[in-house]
Amino acid sequence: MTTVTDRTTHTLEVPGAVLTYDVRRSDAGSEPALVLIGSPMGAAGFGTLAGYFDDRTVVTYDPRGVERSRRTDGAATTTPEEHADDVSRIIAALDAGPVDLFASSGGAVNALALVARHPEQVRTLVAHEPPTAALVPDSQFALAACQDIHATYLRDGMGPAMAKFIAIVSHRGPIGPDYVEQPAPDPAMFGLPTQDDGSRDDVLLGQNLLPCTHYEPDVAALRSASTRVVLAAGAESDGELAHRGAHAVAERVGTTPVTFPGGHNGFLGGEYGQTGEPEAFAARLREVLTAPAG
Repeated sequence: MTTVTDRTTHTLEVPGAVLTYDVRRSDAGSEPALVLIGSPMGAAGFGTLAGYFDDRTVVTYDPRGVERSRRTDGAATTTPEEHADDVSRIIAALDAGPVDLFASSGGAVNALALVARHPEQVRTLVAHEPPTAALVPDSQFALAACQDIHATYLRDGMGPAMAKFIAIVSHRGPIGPDYVEQPAPDPAMFGLPTQDDGSRDDVLLGQNLLPCTHYEPDVAALRSASTRVVLAAGAESDGELAHRGAHAVAERVGTTPVTFPGGHNGFLGGEYGQTGEPEAFAARLREVLTAPAG
């Protein structure tokens, strides 16, 4: 009989932040703990997916600056290496040996940095749609578009910048040289504010966007790592930047991406008002995690 204890919440003081993470313990089986991470999405985004793994201990967390995890260093940006160090410290605090790690979006970028530095902490990494704009063939223009979003945020505030962000993440196909010269999308079309409230503390647009998209993984370290590294791309997100990022990383590390149900939000079950295909997604994740290495 599987016994799942109530979720327990913990805090961990790390350089520059106090992190909050949740542990759902299970006494079933001998599989490693399963850590689920995003960025800047926090633990709240993994409630549905975690529920499909009640036979495993599941760990989720809020990245620094997100929801319950507060920054103490006053820094305006966070690098994938810093996020990776945070996750490494949480894994060490679990004291449960190597974990399995599912990481999505910016979390997948951070997880690649983690495995490059600490492969002994992760048995299998499933990196789902890392938005590695620096690696796609049209990287010059993709990175310029990301820089334009950040500049728009600093100049005009959250609404106009987030409208541009939504436009680029839903864009299919290469980013052309004239992309940033196109008319800017209207924030009101997405229900976003059109007036600048003066704040500049958005964790996506201010803290994470440029370090995440500009990150170039340590390919040599990933190729030689003891960790089994699996790149994952959504069945419904073909051509989108994060989907292409997964293929770009896989090509460099010498693997073939695994197709997962849904799109970039495939594992969500109503969190943040988005619903993918969480049951099928969880089944695919379980299949990948339990597949023999080789």
